[in-house]
Amino acid sequence: MDKINITTHQHSEMIDFTQEVNALIPNGFKSGICHIFCQHTTAGLTINENADPDVQRDLLAATEELVPWNNPLFRHYEGNSAAHLKASFMGFSQTVPIDNGKLCLGVWQGIYFCEFDGPRSRKVLVQFIEDYNA
Repeated sequence: MDKINITTHQHSEMIDFTQEVNALIPNGFKSGICHIFCQHTTAGLTINENADPDVQRDLLAATEELVPWNNPLFRHYEGNSAAHLKASFMGFSQTVPIDNGKLCLGVWQGIYFCEFDGPRSRKVLVQFIEDYNA
């Protein structure tokens, strides 16, 4: 299992870390899956378009509108309930097939770390599971 350290710089942001995951594919790995797991409850992972940065801005704006930071209904004593909800909406893991040693992402897809309670230092675990029958 590998670990990727991610440093976030804003309260809410999406960081494309596809290249970092790609660089971890073991030499000689032909076919299987890449499982990516976020070890935090106020950040998540998603796969989305990596061509137009307005997509990330739109996603962050929509999550803020759906779950505003200063909602008076929230009771969590740390004051970051919105971050927990947004992270849960995104999810904490992604699985990507690998074929011929390459991630099987679509042309416009990237793997994103979604920060909702930054800035912080974060960790993402990456595990490769080989298909020995391929």
